Amino acid sequence: MTDPMIRIAEALERLAPPPAPPADPLAHPAYVWRGHSLAAARAFAPLPLEMLRGMEPQRDALLANLERFASGNAAQDVLLWGARGTGKSALVKSAVASVQTKGGGLALVEAVTQHLDALPELFALLAASARPFVVFLDDLGFDAAGDARALRSLLEGGAEARPANTRLIVTSNRRHLIPRDIAEQASAINPRDSVDDSLALADRFGLSLGFHAIDQDTYVDIVRGYAEAHGLSFDPAEAINWATRRGSRSGRVAWQYVVDLAGRSSKSL
Repeated sequence: MTDPMIRIAEALERLAPPPAPPADPLAHPAYVWRGHSLAAARAFAPLPLEMLRGMEPQRDALLANLERFASGNAAQDVLLWGARGTGKSALVKSAVASVQTKGGGLALVEAVTQHLDALPELFALLAASARPFVVFLDDLGFDAAGDARALRSLLEGGAEARPANTRLIVTSNRRHLIPRDIAEQASAINPRDSVDDSLALADRFGLSLGFHAIDQDTYVDIVRGYAEAHGLSFDPAEAINWATRRGSRSGRVAWQYVVDLAGRSSKSL
């Protein structure tokens, strides 16, 4: 008769099976890191770069940096900051995909920002591969400068900084990743110390790209690009009215309008 403890252990294993083995870091174009496991991204199909309009200078700067990195040359860690919905995250994914289509071995690893303490484990895993990786942190922000110190050390200055075959790309609505106000200087004995502490993380990104609210013509041009790509006709006045009701003009709002337009036209996207 089987030992009761063995039966209990086997039952627990069936209820909580061991985690799946990590994905092969050489086999996929994009991955997700959820804290302790590297998984292949289920559907990595970014927009073509030419569909991202109104951000040409930022696009060219990011793409050039990634192409240098994929070729084994010096490249920067990148911070993309600015207004919500302006295409920061979409640009990162599209730029990586563009490098891949040109034969670059670059891969994207999106890391969940709630598990920043597990980044050293991810870096150790990626360091064992000869492939170049972009570690992507989307919509990152900290409530205080002290919360960002661990990431500062990983970027530069720490004993276990990121390996040479990885670069960090971060998007944020905040220019400095940390909220700032006059009080940080007014309450400090040495105001410059407080300012330096707040700026220390953003300063570690060698390439900082700002994204700003777009004008009406650019918004309509973005809508036109999406509509033409999906065989839809649209009324510019209606598209503008859609953005006015939303209280925002951005690439995100343009896409949401096109989704609504496609639904009303009995089409899928």
